[in-house]
Amino acid sequence: MDKQTLSFQAEVKQILHLVTHSLYSNKEIFLRELVSNASDACDKLRFEALDKAALYEDAPNLEIRVWYDEAAKTITIRDNGIGMSAEEAVAHLGTIAKSGTREFMAKLEGDQKKDANLIGQFGVGFYSGFIVADRITVETRRAGAAPAEAVRWSSEGAGDFEVETIERAQRGTDVILHLREGEEEFLSAWKLKSIISKYSDHISLPVLMPKQTWDDEKKEQVTTDEWEPVNKAAALWTRSKSDITDAQYQEFYKQISYDQDAPLAYTHNRVEGRTEYTQLLYVPARAPFDLWNRDKRGGVKLYVKRVFIMDDAEALMPVYLRFVKGVIDSADLPLNVSRELLQESRDVKAIREGCTKRVLSMLEDVAENQKDKYAAFWTQFGAVLKEGIGEDHANQERLAKLLRFASTTADEGVGFEDYVKRMKEGQEAIYYITADTLAAAKNSPQLEIFRKKGLEVLLLTDRVDEWMLSHLYEFDGKPLQSVAKGGVDLGKLQDDDEKKAAEATAEALKPLIERLKATLKDRAKDVRVTTRLVDSPACIVVDEGDMSGHLARMLKQAGQSAPRSQPTLEINAEHALVKRLDSAEGSERFDDLAHILFDQALLAEGGQLDDPAAYVRRVNALLTA
Repeated sequence: MDKQTLSFQAEVKQILHLVTHSLYSNKEIFLRELVSNASDACDKLRFEALDKAALYEDAPNLEIRVWYDEAAKTITIRDNGIGMSAEEAVAHLGTIAKSGTREFMAKLEGDQKKDANLIGQFGVGFYSGFIVADRITVETRRAGAAPAEAVRWSSEGAGDFEVETIERAQRGTDVILHLREGEEEFLSAWKLKSIISKYSDHISLPVLMPKQTWDDEKKEQVTTDEWEPVNKAAALWTRSKSDITDAQYQEFYKQISYDQDAPLAYTHNRVEGRTEYTQLLYVPARAPFDLWNRDKRGGVKLYVKRVFIMDDAEALMPVYLRFVKGVIDSADLPLNVSRELLQESRDVKAIREGCTKRVLSMLEDVAENQKDKYAAFWTQFGAVLKEGIGEDHANQERLAKLLRFASTTADEGVGFEDYVKRMKEGQEAIYYITADTLAAAKNSPQLEIFRKKGLEVLLLTDRVDEWMLSHLYEFDGKPLQSVAKGGVDLGKLQDDDEKKAAEATAEALKPLIERLKATLKDRAKDVRVTTRLVDSPACIVVDEGDMSGHLARMLKQAGQSAPRSQPTLEINAEHALVKRLDSAEGSERFDDLAHILFDQALLAEGGQLDDPAAYVRRVNALLTA
């Protein structure tokens, strides 16, 4: 193939502009990314060679070499991995066939300080070379291809790149960085070794650099023809826990997650038995931008006998733990395992169950012994963890203990165990209310009798809460009871005198109740006197088993239809507005007051009026009467 000049994909042009003009806070990440890419290329060769050993050609030992040329002002990163064909070079280096590019650019433009995190997270690591280079040359030959089929790719990181066929005996890839002015600090063996040691120590391949020795005659370090490893060349998870420092665990996490922050917690174990595997799992300190994308594959890398198999092996971790990062290395799975086989394998099921329990144990330990840290975790991931209540019945009880809520006594951090310990003598249920916001929940009229009697009510405001409650009915033998469903029944907490007084009041207001039922027949299923209200004139509730107004609104917002059902209007017989309604003369005046009473109750519950103009007209008429 003669030399061709091709244009970058539009998104690549934008990324290159941002990389070359914005990423200065952590320049050394270019070497981390390029060494990581070289390691991936070797992993891919190892995987493809499982079925085709000839791909190793005459070089079965995989390695990465890094060196610099001070005179030419270049740094070269070489691997003898899978390499690329001409078509692959154009496809991989000139375009980005990965979603999320737009989010990458938006986030980078919004906060340039996160560059080191975002570069790897969005799969654009190769372009980080342009942070320090004004030109990059890539020479590569795919394993199994003829030497004459090698290719040279070259670009100055502007609008286009050149591709041509060259002769290359060695398989694999050389990435040659031509450093721009002012970046000479990287033309140093000490500098390059320190970066590799910092970021790439865990890579299971040797990263080699030319050996240096002291020359007594020249009184300086000189480079020899020998090569020496500058990393430990042992996968971190395969080493003994006693040999690994906390700093090394944290640095490995940053490598696999592209997260600048230290993890919240981690666990490293070798599991033996019917299924043998090693797990190194991390819980991040903050949520990724795509946490709510349930289609996103998990963050766990799968290795089999230390051979890399796949990124994001979603079958190894349940969806509600999709924020977990880490590595699982199995001794039992077949080396040519596919995604389809992962879904069906009994060994994978055992690994998934074991890893799930290990993560839950890790969270339980943090919740018990590091409450502030768990509170931070809950703020970031709590709503996702709630999904497990309906998805993981086997661990539902453990998950329930990890849940945290706001309540009428605390704005956050209330667990079911805490609630049960504070229950009043004679209290038989765990009370809760769902609402769109914390303010709406706190100020709901349905809470008034509970406040009066000093009963704590959990305030649930996450969108997932209604779905979660359809799977969670009790905790520690105590039923969960919505304060906005059914008639209020406080059982032993309500004495006989209160019950008799309520019955007498209901009997006395029977004529008023019948008039309200007739007026509101198209809006309310029933009207009744209640004891749950103290300060408010009325509230609306739904029957046990009916869909709450909160859930119906969420379904409507999501474009789904909700079964139509009418609520029940409960009135406070002691309130002045109800007494005024009882004495209202004339059907029109009564009807207006009745509708205002219902509309106010609906608004207080968080609902929306079907006819706001009619409500305003009625209120205005009342104010000017």
